Amino acid sequence: MAKLSARELALDALTAWRRKKQFADAIIADRLASTGLTARDRAFALELFYGVLRNLSCLDFWIDCLRKGRLDAGVRDVLRLGLYQLLSLSIAEHAAIYETVKIERKRWRPVVNAVLRSALRRKAELLEKIASQPLSIRASHPQFLVERWERQFGLADTGTLCGWNNRPPPIYARVNKLKTGLDSFLGKHSNAQKATKFQNFARFDSPPIDALKRGECYVQDPSTAIACELLDPKPDERVLDACAAPGGKTGYLAEMMQNRGLIVACDRDEERIRLMEENLDRLGITNTNVLRHDWTEQRLPAGIRDHAPFDRILIDAPCTNTGVMRRRVDVRWRLGPADFDRMRKQQIAIAGRTEELLKPGGIMVYTTCSLEAEENDGVVQHQLKTMRQLSLEKQTDCLPFRDGFDGAFAAKLVKTADAVSTGCI
Repeated sequence: MAKLSARELALDALTAWRRKKQFADAIIADRLASTGLTARDRAFALELFYGVLRNLSCLDFWIDCLRKGRLDAGVRDVLRLGLYQLLSLSIAEHAAIYETVKIERKRWRPVVNAVLRSALRRKAELLEKIASQPLSIRASHPQFLVERWERQFGLADTGTLCGWNNRPPPIYARVNKLKTGLDSFLGKHSNAQKATKFQNFARFDSPPIDALKRGECYVQDPSTAIACELLDPKPDERVLDACAAPGGKTGYLAEMMQNRGLIVACDRDEERIRLMEENLDRLGITNTNVLRHDWTEQRLPAGIRDHAPFDRILIDAPCTNTGVMRRRVDVRWRLGPADFDRMRKQQIAIAGRTEELLKPGGIMVYTTCSLEAEENDGVVQHQLKTMRQLSLEKQTDCLPFRDGFDGAFAAKLVKTADAVSTGCI
């Protein structure tokens, strides 16, 4: 890719996101990997790209206030970038207008210039207008999602949740005790602060690049520890991590097992498996058997079948990701009302197929990063009704507006000691 300015790169990424069914993270990472931008400009490009995605409805409301009639999709993207700089960031006004107009095609530059200059003159009016709009507009969340959360959490908590989703996420990392101690690690990193409530986790002002490369820590939100600690695997046990990529929870399980015993870690996507293998290798994990498996397939790979039944099973089920919208910025725009039932059916299927691999007296933990009842307690209750050999021992969750971390749900299920386990499907 030819060298682009930060604004040009952000616009190119927005155009790709609008045209392709590709995740925002993958789009911007691909472009930043091939750019010669300075660290400062890279950060600015990220702020512009994610800032526009977080504020789409708000920005489009302002555009509609400033210009009536149909707009070319590409022009709208440029105006979104310009208005985000003028009305949401502390960017010098002349630079925001001039540099944004410059990245537009020549025939549309007069339009962009006129709209942005009008926005500058009417800034106070535009900010006042957006403040009186419905939450779905001023906080840029789909209306169906806002209504769903208001029924589940109430008006105040829904507003707090939407505000949480629109702020850049903090950087947390789990200290890998297979390679270093917590106190020693914190002593070497002056910008690290021990996370409240969660041992082994630290918060950083900037990514600890060198420590990450050495495998001394792994970037993940503390809420991911809930499911691992609920599973509580022991050294020398056999554990199935049914939906393991990219390997953050797998690495924590291995640490808890002191790198002894066996973790069979599987995922259905080859690229994510490759990433998981790299992550586990960097962390110094040696007790895992990584393989590809799609739980919708009937045939069970020998790599799973030969090690069943398992002492413990972790099901980190695919979900709608509504608990991690702060990190997965474009999730809100990819979801539709039908997705919740679709995901629930998939989750039930995975839980049903893995349960047969659990030994009598074994422990299964079902977890998601969803906030939705039908994906969480709804799936657990279905399993309890259809699989009488399971009992619910504990259930917990993490809510961003209540706990200050990413959303997560986890339930610990125990298989009765007298249940018959075939060890295969």
